[in-house]
Amino acid sequence: MKKNTEYLQQRFQDEKNAKINPTEKPQPLFEEPKNERRSFFKKAVLGGISLGGMMSLPMEDTLAHTTSKVNRLSNPSDLKITDMRIAQYGNVPLLKIYTNQGIHGLGDVRDGADKRYALMLKSRILGENPCNIEKIFKSIEQFGWHGRQGGGVSGVEMALWDLAGKAYGVPLYQLLGGKFRDKVRIYVDTPTVRDPDEFANKMKSRVDMGYTMLKMDIGIGLIKDQKDTLTNKSPWGPMRGWSDTDVMSYTQTPHQFTHVQITPKGLEKMVEYAAKAREKVGFEIPLAIDHFGHMGYNEMIKLANAFEPYNSLAKYRTVEACY
Repeated sequence: MKKNTEYLQQRFQDEKNAKINPTEKPQPLFEEPKNERRSFFKKAVLGGISLGGMMSLPMEDTLAHTTSKVNRLSNPSDLKITDMRIAQYGNVPLLKIYTNQGIHGLGDVRDGADKRYALMLKSRILGENPCNIEKIFKSIEQFGWHGRQGGGVSGVEMALWDLAGKAYGVPLYQLLGGKFRDKVRIYVDTPTVRDPDEFANKMKSRVDMGYTMLKMDIGIGLIKDQKDTLTNKSPWGPMRGWSDTDVMSYTQTPHQFTHVQITPKGLEKMVEYAAKAREKVGFEIPLAIDHFGHMGYNEMIKLANAFEPYNSLAKYRTVEACY
């Protein structure tokens, strides 16, 4: 102790007499010897003191302190839904589910359906843990139905899966059994054009972009203004396939009850679109055809047979179109 005191007194006197350069970093008054063993025991003692202090704290505070530096995205068991909002992007309602932990999930109401299909579910999911996907789905599935009427339920479920993946910090596919492949083949749709040659050129442009499977919408609306192509078309106005809320309209009438029939000339005009497309893209590219129109089974069979020479997937799509 005496030696340490003499050392400090001498050090103080030396610094007092010396001309200190203000730009230099001052040296510490006392340099602790580099003793790894002493450093170890010092840290051990401090750790023991901290642990002893924590022993008197409630268990919740102790756990909060000991896990304060754990890197995690959320506490899945305590996750709660606090809100759901809709942003309209074009004709597609995008929904966002908020939580009490700052993470959110995204989904969309399919095919441009009404946003209220999702908003009416909001009161049924608030306060729920979004990781309990099956439980929540069972409570809302009764409000979904065919086509766009199921858009709200499917959009909410989509957002719940998004939230679960974020909560656990893993890709969504990991929650569904793991990754199966690194890439997925997709088909590309093509905006409808009334002129068959222009339509074919658009199909070719898709191939040039690198797509290996195509789909085109060839509906009877393309030929309805041409004479002798359709029977019983006059009561139905524009004959749009969707986006019509009038319950007495063509859109809202089940396919088999419109009594619209296609004539041989109509078949010829419809097939022309597929023929022109095949001339441009060849036969090695799969070609799907959709949205023929609201007609009964007999008319769909006629169309399927007419498109058969062009190796299209029209047969499979016509069955869907009848429901």
